[in-house]
Amino acid sequence: MDKQTLPAFAKFVKDLRVIWAENLDDETRMKRAHKLMEGELLTDPALREHCKNWPSTEGRKNLLFYTDPDYGFVINGVVRVPGRTGSVHDHADGWVLYGLLDGIESLERFKAVESRKEEGYVKVELISDTKGKAGKADLVPPYDIHAEQGSDVRSVAVILRSRVLVGEVLQGRYNRETGEYYEGSGPEQIPYALTA
Repeated sequence: MDKQTLPAFAKFVKDLRVIWAENLDDETRMKRAHKLMEGELLTDPALREHCKNWPSTEGRKNLLFYTDPDYGFVINGVVRVPGRTGSVHDHADGWVLYGLLDGIESLERFKAVESRKEEGYVKVELISDTKGKAGKADLVPPYDIHAEQGSDVRSVAVILRSRVLVGEVLQGRYNRETGEYYEGSGPEQIPYALTA
């Protein structure tokens, strides 16, 4: 982090590094990061203003803000255009913290009601649909099947991943209508600096 990095983001990274150094298991780390994200990062006025100029991530992209060289956690951003429909997926063995910085979204959770992964079939059923607003973060455990859905306004989120997933592990993809299942890489990573 250089001195031009937005102060709230630089502090978030510094505090995450302390959390990772003190805690051995990802669940504990991510639960502590959840409090930190909601308590400080998502409410920062400078970051909330900065995100108004972030580019769209349509076409299965994420902004890549930071990958920690020692602990391997990753911080991304996603910018959804109004009306964006998200796909049903999981994040394999990674924990993911999805924090809404601007706008409104909903997080859908699913359960597998019939699974024949080796045949490329997993029938999923919606079990919850939680409306999210700016300042709130949702913690998604490994292999939880979910989808983020946009609303009628542009929305922006910051995503903390417990580890590098893209390029290292395949993640589950689910078709809620047909039951088709396959595994694929995560979104394309677009480097983006959070500088003042």
